Amino acid sequence: MGKRIIFTGGSGKAGRHVIPYLIGRGHRVLNLDRNPFPGGAVDTLITDLTESGEVFNALSQHFGFDGLETGDGPAKVDAVVHFAAVPRILIRPDNVTFAENVTSTYHVIEAALKLGIKKVIIASSETTYGVCFAEGDKDYHQFPLTEEYDVDPMDSYGLSKVVNEKTARAFAMRFSADVYALRIGNVVSPEDYVHVPAWLADPQSRKRNAWSYIDARDLGQIVDLCVEKDGLGFQVFNAVNDTITAREPTREFLAKHAPGTPVTGEIDEFGAPISNKKIREVLGFREAHDWRRYVKD
Repeated sequence: MGKRIIFTGGSGKAGRHVIPYLIGRGHRVLNLDRNPFPGGAVDTLITDLTESGEVFNALSQHFGFDGLETGDGPAKVDAVVHFAAVPRILIRPDNVTFAENVTSTYHVIEAALKLGIKKVIIASSETTYGVCFAEGDKDYHQFPLTEEYDVDPMDSYGLSKVVNEKTARAFAMRFSADVYALRIGNVVSPEDYVHVPAWLADPQSRKRNAWSYIDARDLGQIVDLCVEKDGLGFQVFNAVNDTITAREPTREFLAKHAPGTPVTGEIDEFGAPISNKKIREVLGFREAHDWRRYVKD
């Protein structure tokens, strides 16, 4: 049976693919964003998530005019998916990036749980692993990158995501709720596959993404699996596809292009350096969009 989901930041790159996936699974979705959803496939409530009062109101009102017909007030919300954020550094000043991302996440989780919504899924990031937006050429501590990694970003965006994970953990414990944080890899939309040959030709260009990615449509599957999986409390999940963006086997590739980083754990022959083992084993994720389907030799 479909669920009622409030999705923040759905008008962005990831949301434009995740929301249609959720709708295709039978869910009803309301988008909270500063901009309408492209094409109007879902209703958008224009909301400033840095304002706590707006968030509490947005999470407790009708999804559309059809809600008025019941006469019973707004229907129960089953889950909140929080993707809204300043999406990277160098768009807004660093202090604004940090403040907006941390404040909006606090407001969304607080409002959801105080309103009795017991499932919240937030977008964390691969940037927590500390290399994506690092100053200079920084090495990872070890491969594969798992959810147990000692995250150490030096930038305002990655730092905001680490704080958001701690916020999620605190609220999950306080309310005995499910709050799942997705460390989302480099999001690849269908039109982005045209760039993969250039990535393969210049391996160092992908170091900051740990030679990993997430197809935006497979991200939809991951979010749907999180919505359906109850009872896990606070969890962090790497949200990436299965394989490395390289032609060589992973260990051989890393020995050549990341010689300063030891491989200390299990990794499949062509496994992504950011491990998605946890979402496969705990959530049952099965990727549908390996980059090799779209990039020919």
